[in-house]
Amino acid sequence: MNIWVVLLSVLFVLVEGVVSKKAGGGGGVNIWPMPVSVSYGHQSVFMSKDFKLKTEGSNYKDASCILKDGFSRFLDVVSLAHVIEGDFSKFNASTILQGLNVVISSQDDELQYGVDESYKLLVPSPQNPALAHLEAKTVYGALHGLQTFSQLCQFNFSSRVIEVSKTPWTITDQPRFSFRGLLIDTSRHYQPLPTLKKVIDSMAYAKLNVFHWHIVDTQSFPLEIPSYPKLWDGAYSIQERYTVADAAEIICSETRINVLAELDVPGHALSWGRGYPSLWPSKDCQQPLDVSNEFSFKVIDGILSDFSKIFKFKFVHLGGDEVDTSCWKLTPHVSKWLEKRGMNETQAYEYFVLRAQKIALSHGYEIVNWEETFNNFGDKLNPKTVVHNWLGGGVAQKVVAAGLRCIVSNQDKWYLDHLDALWPDFYMNEPLTNITDPKQQKLVIGGEVCMWGETVDTSDIEQTIWPRAAAAAERLWTPYDNLAKDPVKVIGRLTNFRCLLNRRGVAAAPLIGLGRSAPVEPGSCYAQ
Repeated sequence: MNIWVVLLSVLFVLVEGVVSKKAGGGGGVNIWPMPVSVSYGHQSVFMSKDFKLKTEGSNYKDASCILKDGFSRFLDVVSLAHVIEGDFSKFNASTILQGLNVVISSQDDELQYGVDESYKLLVPSPQNPALAHLEAKTVYGALHGLQTFSQLCQFNFSSRVIEVSKTPWTITDQPRFSFRGLLIDTSRHYQPLPTLKKVIDSMAYAKLNVFHWHIVDTQSFPLEIPSYPKLWDGAYSIQERYTVADAAEIICSETRINVLAELDVPGHALSWGRGYPSLWPSKDCQQPLDVSNEFSFKVIDGILSDFSKIFKFKFVHLGGDEVDTSCWKLTPHVSKWLEKRGMNETQAYEYFVLRAQKIALSHGYEIVNWEETFNNFGDKLNPKTVVHNWLGGGVAQKVVAAGLRCIVSNQDKWYLDHLDALWPDFYMNEPLTNITDPKQQKLVIGGEVCMWGETVDTSDIEQTIWPRAAAAAERLWTPYDNLAKDPVKVIGRLTNFRCLLNRRGVAAAPLIGLGRSAPVEPGSCYAQ
């Protein structure tokens, strides 16, 4: 049994009363992820039943209704768990918050990597105590501020209204890393559109900002590609598909999460050949695409052309991992092609990846590739490549030393399908391990937890993701010096966040036990 399972079980017994008290609104700060700076007092205010959004002094016009939609979601989540039925006539008027004034300095609302996500939250405003005050450079910083504000709001069972205790609050915040991702694999098991949208909504609660969509793989090709309409013949069934409109629905989610689309080439491509068999080198060689066939690259070009009309994130993921090139040599026409060009299989793998990169660049994308591409021919990769580390520790250090950018997802710590990787493992996984040069540290653009789909479908995806993904989310958001050096110190806050997710309808699993374990016995959410 994992040593953390034993230790956490003992600790929950010892601290159950303390955790329950804090989660109920007692001492301490129960915000997740922990902000850059927090101060609070000893008073309370109560949200008016007619709580309003104001934008006095803001430059942002909200033509796309991003702020309006975010405020509507804020009101929904703070009132979701209980019916607000209190009599406000019994309250002192000075303790009632009438609304929130949001001041955004930038008129630009393009969602893209590197957008300013900082904010400052005051509850109540010193200038106008009837209002809370939220400042941000961009609307996306304001959305994060709304998420933090929502965690300060608790239902008061005596007054039957929403209370913000420990006022006045002053919170200043911004993320440590600009890329804070969650990968969802929809090839190994199809995930219905409502499931994906719900997962994306829950990502916003933890301030994750990139949905890495591993759309296709060996097992299935579920996405409609108008340029090559037979590709989705590789779907498991006619009902387990995504239309272009479905993809647009995911991208246009009201939570405004970046969507990183992945097209894994040249390996993991068996499903492509169900619609276009000529993409297979032969019937006995169906896993890598045919490097000798120009049609392979025409299809990639067509897919990326279609992607560019849908997926507007600056990056596209081209995979490149786990490529078994041995059958290229064993396929006569491919072997002949290799001999004519003086290539071995490894060189052909390099040729394929670099050519796919050029195609992606021609469509305006910057490229992400899995780390095998760097391990095999890192000096040949396009300088705009972001190397996605997954095999283990130490690779990020080598990548940034070579001057390339890196995303960290080492499988021993941040793979959610590894059920023996517990939340303390996720919390303590440091992306900048052994990277001390400030210039090289900036090349680590962030990290990502990976929900591979071999043993996950819509019945268990949420509890497999949460709360372990939240532990990584704090690592990626909170300044290094503010992070706990011992994960035991954050049990209370993370337990509170897990229970908050449950109250919002997210099936987050208990902290005790292996990933997605059920509760072991009756008891409070705050003792699990």
